[in-house]
Amino acid sequence: MNIYYFANQIYQLSYAWPLYNRIGGSFLVRKYKTLLKFKRYLRGSIVSGDAAFLGTPRVIKRDLKDISDLRGIILSQSNSRIHNDPVKSRSIFIGHGTGDKKYGGKANTLDTYQYLFVSGPKHMEKLKDAGLDIPEKSLVKVGNLRFDEYLNGTNDRNALMEKMGIPRKNRTRKTVLYAPTWKWGNGTIKKYAKLFIKEITREHNLIIRPHHFDAHRLPRLKLWAAVNGIKNVYFSNPNRITTNDTIQDFLISDILISDTSSILYEYLVTGKPIVVANTDFSNLHSMPDEMNVMTVADFFDGSKSILDVVNRNLREGTNNSKYTEMLHNCFYFNDGKSVQRAVGFVNELSREFQ
Repeated sequence: MNIYYFANQIYQLSYAWPLYNRIGGSFLVRKYKTLLKFKRYLRGSIVSGDAAFLGTPRVIKRDLKDISDLRGIILSQSNSRIHNDPVKSRSIFIGHGTGDKKYGGKANTLDTYQYLFVSGPKHMEKLKDAGLDIPEKSLVKVGNLRFDEYLNGTNDRNALMEKMGIPRKNRTRKTVLYAPTWKWGNGTIKKYAKLFIKEITREHNLIIRPHHFDAHRLPRLKLWAAVNGIKNVYFSNPNRITTNDTIQDFLISDILISDTSSILYEYLVTGKPIVVANTDFSNLHSMPDEMNVMTVADFFDGSKSILDVVNRNLREGTNNSKYTEMLHNCFYFNDGKSVQRAVGFVNELSREFQ
C-alpha cells in the first residue's frame, strides 16, 4: 500500500504524524527549502528499516500539478490543489486545525478532494460557513487525530518536563503555555511576549510556543530573557514536531493563553483554563455560541495584570465542565480511537489498489 502525506510547511505535518506512526508512508513537499527543513527537524526520528537518509521518513519533492503517476492514498494537511489521477489514487484532506480563522487560499479547493477527514461538528460548521457543499459520502467522521495521544495517556508528564529543561525544583510551579498565532490572525507575540515573560515567570513556569511563521523570533526572545536575567521561561519550536509537539506542551501546562489560533479549540481536550489575548482581527468564521470558545474562555486586553488573570483562572479552573461541554460540541468521539478510525478507512480504500 502506497501512502503519501503532503504539507506546505513542516509544522503542518504534525497533523499526519499519528497516522504515519501507524501505517508509514512517504512525505511529499513542493520545495527544496521544505525538504531541507524536513531533514533538519526530523533527523533521527526513524530508527526502523523505513528510515531514509539522516534517519528521517522518506520524503519526495514533487510538483503537485503533476502527480498523476502516484498510485495509492494521498493525504493533505494543506489547502492546496492535488492534481492526482482519481483512477490510480484517492485524495484525502486532513488540514491543520479547526479554528475560527478562514481557510487560507481558496476554500473551494476542498471540493477537489475525494474525501475529507472531519474532526467534529465545528469542522462541519466551518465548511458550511465557507459556502462549501461537500457530498455526504465524501465526509469521513474520524474525530481529532491528535487527541488520542493525550486521551490515552501515552506520555509521562515528568519526562516531558525533563526534556523541556524544567528543573525538578520548579516542577511544583504551575506552567503557563502561551501559543499565539502569526500576523494572519493578528497574532500577539510581538505585543505581549516580553510582558508575559517578565510578569508570569515571577510565580510560574512559562512556555512560549509561537506559530511556525514566528519561530524565527525564538532566538531573540531567548537572548532577551538571558540578558535580563529572567528564568523559568522555556521555548517550544513548532517545527520540531517530534520533540516539541503541541500535545506534549498541553500535558506539561496548566493553563493556555492564545489569541485567534486554532489551538484554543484543541486545548479543550485538557479541560484546563483558557485565556484569550484580545485582538481586533475580524476575518473569522461565524459560529454558534455552543461552538465558540470565546463564550467560555477568559480574556486579557492589557488593562489588567496578566499574572492576576492567570492566577484567577488557575484558582477557578477546577470546575472544567464548561470546557468539557465545549469539547464535545466541537469534536466527535473524544475516545482515544480517532487514529484507529482513520487507519481503518485508509486500509479499506487501499484495497482498491491491491
